Amino acid sequence: MSLTTTAKFSSVYGPVKSWRYGRSLGIDPIGPISTCSFNCVYCQLGEIEVKTSDRAIFIPTNQILQDLQSFAPWDVDMITLSGSGEPTQALNLGEIITSVKECTKRAIAVLTNATLLNDPQVRLELALADKVSVKLDAVTSDRLQGVNRPVAGINLQNIETGLQQFRQEYTGEFGIQTMILSPWDTATKTEYIRLIKILSPAEIQLNTPTRPKPLTRQLDGRGNHTPEDRPYPVQILKCLSYNELSAIATQIQQQTNIPVRFAPTDSHNQHIPSTF
Repeated sequence: MSLTTTAKFSSVYGPVKSWRYGRSLGIDPIGPISTCSFNCVYCQLGEIEVKTSDRAIFIPTNQILQDLQSFAPWDVDMITLSGSGEPTQALNLGEIITSVKECTKRAIAVLTNATLLNDPQVRLELALADKVSVKLDAVTSDRLQGVNRPVAGINLQNIETGLQQFRQEYTGEFGIQTMILSPWDTATKTEYIRLIKILSPAEIQLNTPTRPKPLTRQLDGRGNHTPEDRPYPVQILKCLSYNELSAIATQIQQQTNIPVRFAPTDSHNQHIPSTF
């Protein structure tokens, strides 16, 4: 059962219960056809339909503002741009952020994979957001290719350069989100910590793929979906245990003095005590 038909599509969805942002209303600037510069092996949308790094106007800003009206009075903690692909590929990103903030009077967060941060215009538009959470799953080229599967022309050096440029310019709340699929060796942890010290985020958010991946593109993947909501085949991904994730998080926090949070893999508390 596919839910990708345009008749059922709304650019606004949720609110979603987010372990990072509380009660978050989602805005999808990409549209019913998933479009991204990554095709991550764990993507909750399923296989990305259009793999590209090109920017375009996928959904007019006026349509997004119209879709927002049915969710008024926006009783949420955050409004988050994410959805059906990489939000910075929306050519009207800056206009969306400005217009939604003015309409809702709510803080705006953007989740991005950082692949377009070498573009000064993208950095300028993204800087309008109150919070930016940047994906950093890979610190080696092999892991980037194996986990994130970027489109041609995107490499680790360009991503790191763009990240550093954006970090120097951005005055909002900057966070790093990292998905860990298997235990890290010493070299990986060392390189990750080195880069984190350079980027100096306000917070690091670690995750492991506890949610199954749809085998085909599913619009439901944008939000919270339980097993009862998944009338389609999924792939169960191997993920880290609570203790494994906690050990990595503890080491990162000890060596960087940057708060680290991670999604719970069981009934344990998702926060690492501040004494770590």
